[in-house]
Amino acid sequence: MSNTAHPPAGSGTHAPGNGRVGMAGLVIGAIGVVFGDIGTSPLYTIREAFSPHYGLVADHDTVLGVLSMIFWALSLVVTLKYVTIIMRADNDGEGGIMALMALAQRCFPKGSRSAYTVGILGILGASLFFGDGVITPAISVLSAVEGLEVVAPGLHRWIVPITLVVLVALFASQRYGTAGVGRVFGPITVLWFAALAALGLMNILHEPEVLHAINPWWAARFFIDHTWGGIFILGAVVLAVTGGEAIYTDMGHFGPRPIRYGWYFFVLPALMLNYLGQGALVLEDPAAIRNPFYVGVPDWAQWPMIVLATLATVIASQAVITGGYSIARQAMQLGYIPRMRIKHTSSETIGQIYIPAINWTMMAIVVGLVLSFGNSSSLAAAYGISVSATMLIDTLLLALVARTLWPGQRRWVLPLCALFLVIDIAFLVANGAKVLQGAWFPVVLGIVLFTLLRTWRRGREVLREEMQKEGIRLDAFIPGLMLAPPVRVEGTAVFMTSDKGVVPHALLHNLKHNKVLHERNVFLTVETLTVPYATAGRRLSIDSIGDGFHRVVVRFGFMETPDVPQALMQAADHGSLIFDPMETTYFVSRETIVSSANRGMPVWRDRLFAVMHRNAAPANQFFRIPGNRLVELGAQVEI
Repeated sequence: MSNTAHPPAGSGTHAPGNGRVGMAGLVIGAIGVVFGDIGTSPLYTIREAFSPHYGLVADHDTVLGVLSMIFWALSLVVTLKYVTIIMRADNDGEGGIMALMALAQRCFPKGSRSAYTVGILGILGASLFFGDGVITPAISVLSAVEGLEVVAPGLHRWIVPITLVVLVALFASQRYGTAGVGRVFGPITVLWFAALAALGLMNILHEPEVLHAINPWWAARFFIDHTWGGIFILGAVVLAVTGGEAIYTDMGHFGPRPIRYGWYFFVLPALMLNYLGQGALVLEDPAAIRNPFYVGVPDWAQWPMIVLATLATVIASQAVITGGYSIARQAMQLGYIPRMRIKHTSSETIGQIYIPAINWTMMAIVVGLVLSFGNSSSLAAAYGISVSATMLIDTLLLALVARTLWPGQRRWVLPLCALFLVIDIAFLVANGAKVLQGAWFPVVLGIVLFTLLRTWRRGREVLREEMQKEGIRLDAFIPGLMLAPPVRVEGTAVFMTSDKGVVPHALLHNLKHNKVLHERNVFLTVETLTVPYATAGRRLSIDSIGDGFHRVVVRFGFMETPDVPQALMQAADHGSLIFDPMETTYFVSRETIVSSANRGMPVWRDRLFAVMHRNAAPANQFFRIPGNRLVELGAQVEI
């Protein structure tokens, strides 16, 4: 397994003729998509560090101590851990906790307890990531619109309504895709970071003393002065690194080099200049701590900055929303959530998708958060705990990958993982202290999501076991059937089944009720690989088992949307089977779940699984099978 990240095919990173122009375009695109979340943190991080919740006084030593912690958090957690090291852990060019989980599972035998534990960690991390992810649009847009209080205090009562209008419009527009607006994301975000750097530099010139905060001694001195109680300020410092894990998640869109260039040479300097500038402003005027970001903006630029900040937070929210679609599709492919309807919003870019169920669920949660918490300071108390837990899980999975798959690098990566583990635990403890102030929400949401994902996964296993108990072995069934064959009709029948060795229920019901057998019968199994994309050589395998029966396996990567008819068209290349779309009928068994107290799961989980199963998207939608070529045959299964 390679220990370096590889840009996805077609990314243009190494495309001939692109040269510097091609790389510059990728860097700008990465800035627009990858860094939106972490780029809006300056709106609220410094302000929250000096909120009454932490009881800090904005004096010289404390300001330098907080700034020093922010600088070193960005350097160690984002720059070293995510951008420099963890982006090496690519899964065929893709990143994110689901891809890292699939990569770490290769370290252990398939089906082993260790591989199972890694799967649990990955799903828990994905659930927690989503739990804090829904807070990002709410806190970001609220923080931007709250600039109205600085410009015109009388507009305070309009902050929440304006925020809701922006967020609802953003979610409602998702069905149309982002191809058009996506082209302007990069330039707007570049302008945003340039403005951050300019504002920071302007304020630093008024109080250059703030540059001493780069010295880690000021962070150490903060802990010396505040003893162990000082660890709780990390609950605010973590706000500066939220979005760091998204850098790894979005790696597959651009490849590692554009992301690294954008971070090292543009985004990180802009962020640090702005944080230092806010600190200089507070040193000069402690009263500015009420909103140091907007107070530091010149009067003539305040309205334009509010507009630019709102646009930047909308872009950051867009990245979170599309990230939610991507994680949901991966979870579907890996069998952790029910099938959902997926709409492709671009005929040119396969990665641009829209999942209505995820979109409207996220919108309902985000709107509820804005109405419940009312301001960004209250939301900041809820923000960070799930991200800290996700970062901790990332570190554990990274250590597994480094230990097993990186023999040449593990001597220096593993000690760094130990350092990252200490930092992650410190962040988790600090955020745990905010549970009663609102941090309970992402934790509860993460637990609910984890329960749903695990129930679906386990329920599918129990359902498969029950169907196998009642199933007939294929190798015994076909010879027996051919002793007294039924009437055969023209065409091809495709029976979808998850168990290659058992007769599909749909075939048995078809023989029982229709009393016919097609000229060609295909037992089709769809498998999901632990790589993002299946190569042409692995896509399809065909095994002829005689008498017009064929066993076909179609494989997709966990980043792909399954298109079964298109995959079957490749069968002609194998020469043994040709699928005519107009003569092919797909047969699917749709089970009705009946819960039982004496079987695989507790009754409440059986019933939960039954509800999820009943509301799963039909097979023809998920596998892109034409509805007029599909026959569904029902079956009742007790679990």
